[in-house]
Amino acid sequence: MAKENTKREDCRRALEHRAAGKDAYRAWNVDRAVEELQAAVALDPDNPDHQLALAQALARSGDYDRALRVLAEFIRLEPESDVTERFEQLFASGMDGVEEVLTDRMTEADVPMEEIGAALQMWLEYRVARGRESLVIREPETWAAALDYIVRKVNLRPVDRSDIADLYGVSESAIRNRHRDLVGTLDIMPCDYRYFTGDQNPLDKLVEAAQLLEELEARFREV
Repeated sequence: MAKENTKREDCRRALEHRAAGKDAYRAWNVDRAVEELQAAVALDPDNPDHQLALAQALARSGDYDRALRVLAEFIRLEPESDVTERFEQLFASGMDGVEEVLTDRMTEADVPMEEIGAALQMWLEYRVARGRESLVIREPETWAAALDYIVRKVNLRPVDRSDIADLYGVSESAIRNRHRDLVGTLDIMPCDYRYFTGDQNPLDKLVEAAQLLEELEARFREV
């Protein structure tokens, strides 16, 4: 009985850690999210939802190797899950349909290799971030076009949606819909550090300006 009570208490605490981790994830406190979700997994390692939430936080932090290791544990716990096939594709040696189209068309358009890599990274993180939500890929070209379009915009490259639509042979409305999915799920911002490949990110100046303003405000209020 004592052992059962301890297990029940561990599960309860793990759920609390997972809730706190997911809150931190949504608030972009990624380090805190990883910390809380690791605690959840440590207390209740056989709960696949804890493993999946931790994989999402690790992917957002950019630690894709660890995210994949955690996903492997999720697959072990839920081999028949509806999303298992999608996650198993992340371990495949070859590219999926979206990655193949994306690489071919971006290379054809002479997009720098670093930006192609950023687009592939975005696609990996998106598939993890979807979690248990279904992901139907009927036309790889539409997803590839949206990824290309977003990465170019993040990197401040002149880009017209109609030109991207022509390059991939898809409609502008399809790009718009996929753009909405990707940006919303990954919470992508202008010059997003995850996908910006230049040497100097304009966001750095905003951070410096905010810090300076905070210092000036503190000095101003000194008595």
